[in-house]
Amino acid sequence: MPYVSTFFNGLALCAGLIVAIGSQNAHVLRTGLKREHVGLTVAACILIDAVLIGLGVAGVGTAVQSSPLLLGAARWGGAAFLLWYGLRSWRAVFASAALTVAPEAARIGARQALASVVALSLLNPHVYLDTVVLLGAIGGNFAPPERPAFALGAMSASALWFCALGYGATRLSGLFARPAAWKWIDGLTGSMMLALSASVAFGS
Repeated sequence: MPYVSTFFNGLALCAGLIVAIGSQNAHVLRTGLKREHVGLTVAACILIDAVLIGLGVAGVGTAVQSSPLLLGAARWGGAAFLLWYGLRSWRAVFASAALTVAPEAARIGARQALASVVALSLLNPHVYLDTVVLLGAIGGNFAPPERPAFALGAMSASALWFCALGYGATRLSGLFARPAAWKWIDGLTGSMMLALSASVAFGS
């Protein structure tokens, strides 16, 4: 059945892209470790990816690639945001507080949690390159009747990954209640964000 094969093509390709470490994955991991609005964060990531994948397969990626203004704005705006986030994570490395995992100790509200995940998702140019541009270009090569199956496969991979990452991380929260372990994850996140910022700003 061609539609089943196309579905698994989308599933496999998106899985290969989304597992790569990035700002969105790091944020979901951090949220799961802290047990702060995990369901909201995971749902937001899944919805954002689904919308972007759908737009890409529908042909929006081609339009974005043809606009130097849009590409430039995404590049420098995304690099600045990733730089800020990386520096903020490194500042947390020098804090002495441990991670508190009790449900009543959540330090941010639902609106702030939603704003954070939306910003980290939509202000990172790599998200658009992976979903709108790359997946959109490949999905666009399929015959029109097969494109929805490809998009659904890619969306399914995204949903499975974020659920596994967010809810799987909650099982490790006890380990990261120790200050040394939490400093390690902050340092790793900060280094990754700074590297991504440099890659976006100075990469070809």
